[in-house]
Amino acid sequence: PEQAANAKTDITSDKIRKASQLPRASPNYLLPSLLLMSLRPIARSTWRLRVPRRHYAIPSKPPPFPTTPTCPNPTCTCSAMPELPPQLSIDYKTALNGTMAPYAEQVLICTGQEDWASKIEEENSGDNLAADLKELIGRGGMYADPYHNISVANSSFPSTVAGREEIQNSSAYLFPSFKYIPFLPRVSFDAVQALVQGYLLPTKLNPAHDNLSPIHKDRLRRKEEAKAMLYGVQDVKDVLVLICGHGGRDARCGVIGPVLKQDFERLLEKQDIGIRNGPVVVKGPREYEERMVLREEEEEVRQSGDTARVGLISHIGGHKFAGNVILYIPPGMRMADGKENPLAGCGIWYGRVEPKHVEGIVKETVLGGRVIEDLFRGGIKQGGEILRL
Repeated sequence: PEQAANAKTDITSDKIRKASQLPRASPNYLLPSLLLMSLRPIARSTWRLRVPRRHYAIPSKPPPFPTTPTCPNPTCTCSAMPELPPQLSIDYKTALNGTMAPYAEQVLICTGQEDWASKIEEENSGDNLAADLKELIGRGGMYADPYHNISVANSSFPSTVAGREEIQNSSAYLFPSFKYIPFLPRVSFDAVQALVQGYLLPTKLNPAHDNLSPIHKDRLRRKEEAKAMLYGVQDVKDVLVLICGHGGRDARCGVIGPVLKQDFERLLEKQDIGIRNGPVVVKGPREYEERMVLREEEEEVRQSGDTARVGLISHIGGHKFAGNVILYIPPGMRMADGKENPLAGCGIWYGRVEPKHVEGIVKETVLGGRVIEDLFRGGIKQGGEILRL
């Protein structure tokens, strides 16, 4: 028995010694057969993953508006590109398409100023329309809705003037609704609430609100009856050219904006588009007409041809893409051939705009209804549809 046991021990030791001499690249000799069987499916699946896959090109859908690849070179003298502060530069690498933050409505407040505090709601020690709106629709506000973004910006356009000097009045444009709200007196918060309820809230809530209480849902929906509290509301028929010139927020737009404003006014007039600088004239109910101060140049009625208003606006996002320009083409605007402008009722956002681009933007977009692809940040259509290339 002892000899048999010793012989068995020698055989086992010999097997262990031989196994230890096997090359490391051949581990299968050390694995039991059952373990090998369990690993074979893994080996096969790994082998299959290494087979190159075929990729099929998905045809891209053309944009729902006419485009031109690049802005044409200027044919006339344009202003020189102003020199920027050395520590600030323009981002020429990032693709512009899609850099516009989506929004449902943009409120453009008429302030008559060309620059503002870094945070516009802090103007006049917080007593301003932007602050009132953000109190209602901003984060934590009574009508706050994260699925219905309202953009609020200040503009250099003057407000419609009320007849009584003691009444402070603010006016506002709404886009892409293309509405002008002339009377938002500062003496009452009711007008601001009527603006929010009647024009800014959605008519239909996002499905994410399905679990809200009926009372909460009702508060977030638009109230058509609230519109009756705001007098003199009218459709916007002017082309609006908005240029970010918020130097109090970023020096790039503060430097480039005023130069672009001058060039747009000059080149629009060159194309027989009249420039309007005064307050919008509103002829509302008789009891409000007598409160209006109408100057002779403001009483001019649009006889023929197109008109435009060019103004500076506060921060809209993307200072690194200065100059930032928004064009709102009014519904019903027609081209020289009598056909409706394909971009009528749309807002088109451009970035990296320089003085050399202004003539091309006027001819291609304002007059020709074509989006310039290499400047395009995004757009919005009347009704709220977001435009992308």
